Amino acid sequence: MISPALALDPLIHERLRLAILAALGSHGRLTFNELKGLTEATDGNLSTHTQKLETAGYIQAAKGMFGGRSKTTYEITPGGRAALAAYLDALEKLLGKVRGN
Repeated sequence: MISPALALDPLIHERLRLAILAALGSHGRLTFNELKGLTEATDGNLSTHTQKLETAGYIQAAKGMFGGRSKTTYEITPGGRAALAAYLDALEKLLGKVRGN
């Protein structure tokens, strides 16, 4: 049997990307600034990690003009929600093994 730790998706396992998916999974659609505030990330860091998640198909971005200003919003995709659920399941299995359950 594969170790539960090896089943953790390495793309999601990075803490900021996990925080991004968790925020979008629980809050729905968020603007860049809302996501930045929830994750306490810098602009550059958030931009880099959202691009990686978007490339993987885990989130989608939408750019638009609101009040004369450009605004980017993000939301988790169905594939991203499934990947996050699989990650959390693998993490629960790992915790169970470590705790002896």
